[in-house]
Amino acid sequence: MKLNRRTFLGTAAAGTAALSAPMVKAAAHGMPRVVVIGGGAGGATAARYIAKDSEGAIDVTLIEPTRTYYTCFFSNLYIGGFRDLQSIAHSYGTLASDYGINVVHDWAIGVDRDAKTVALAGGGSVPYDKLVISPGIDFVPGSVPGWSVLSQNKMPHAYKAGSQSELLKAQIEAMPEGGTYCMVAPPNPYRCPPGPYERISMVAHVLKERNPTAKILIVDPKEKFSKQALFEEGWQKHYTGMIERIGPDFGGDKVEVNPGEMTLTIDGSVENVDVCNVIPAQRAGHIADAAGLTEGNWAPVNPTDMSSKMDADIHVLGDASAQGDMPKSGFSANSQAKVAANAIRGALTDSRVFPAKFSNTCWSLIATEDGVKVGASYEPTEEKIASTDSFISQTGEDAALRKATYEESIGWYAGITTDMFG
Repeated sequence: MKLNRRTFLGTAAAGTAALSAPMVKAAAHGMPRVVVIGGGAGGATAARYIAKDSEGAIDVTLIEPTRTYYTCFFSNLYIGGFRDLQSIAHSYGTLASDYGINVVHDWAIGVDRDAKTVALAGGGSVPYDKLVISPGIDFVPGSVPGWSVLSQNKMPHAYKAGSQSELLKAQIEAMPEGGTYCMVAPPNPYRCPPGPYERISMVAHVLKERNPTAKILIVDPKEKFSKQALFEEGWQKHYTGMIERIGPDFGGDKVEVNPGEMTLTIDGSVENVDVCNVIPAQRAGHIADAAGLTEGNWAPVNPTDMSSKMDADIHVLGDASAQGDMPKSGFSANSQAKVAANAIRGALTDSRVFPAKFSNTCWSLIATEDGVKVGASYEPTEEKIASTDSFISQTGEDAALRKATYEESIGWYAGITTDMFG
């Protein structure tokens, strides 16, 4: 299905149009309280839908440390020069003014599940009846030997958009003539499976125009990656000879870096580079672990409503959750948030709860007006959220279809950010 802003919002609204007016479930302390930790695609969407659909019957508090949210999706297009940074920046003002959400700019540092309170770094605590945790990702310490967040200004990850995106873009544009950009790609699972390879495309686009003798090196621990045939076809067509990928068969899974020397060692061989973009292994944002909701690196959830398998009154959304077949993406988090919001509203107001259905599409830009996509529909089973239908762009598509795919992604971005922030 082709998506644009109007159809995306129409799809989003369809599940809520038939909702009955909420009947508030009595709570000993008065109005039911929902606290949402994390103001990204999962958290902002959940907060907005709970507040909007409950028509003021549920008190909603959103805890998010930043006042401006930069979407990780489309940040590669900023690096490639297709968008400016302001175009991926969003505030929480409309959620507060139009939906009555209490937006608290602070860090959530702990959850007392017995007392049902969230502790804030600034002091005090916030009580809840239902809690939504959507903290995104953190990085696994030591996953790339030699790299830590203390060295992210020398070797940026740029996998949390904003200042890191600005830094990486500046480093790429300042590369010496004929220099080398290197990406250390992450192992599975991680946020946005096609993201590193769209970034390679955008870096190649910049270097082809500004520094055509420069080289791009990908050090990758994975045997294969999302949309691989589509990316490799595009790289051959648009950036012939610029990109080299070292997979695990040639040591891509045995890399360490030296930020001070701007070198990396691949299976014992030392490489000098000018820009080193390290995207480490990932795990659920720290607060999920601090709340005791994780097993390993991720937080397992029930597939019907995204509630935690550790605590029925807490829902975990997006990148942080271990849910099954859905990729870790902004679209997935937004889709999961609507399911969770409907379930929470039903539990707190006795309103109708609709069967869970999920969807996702990931678009990637390879070169100017050359866009590709992959996506699927999902339904819950007893074990997980399972894919029921899928689609992917094909190699050899003509320029008109690729242009239309790119334009579709622009419409989707406008739609989903409105769906998140109002």
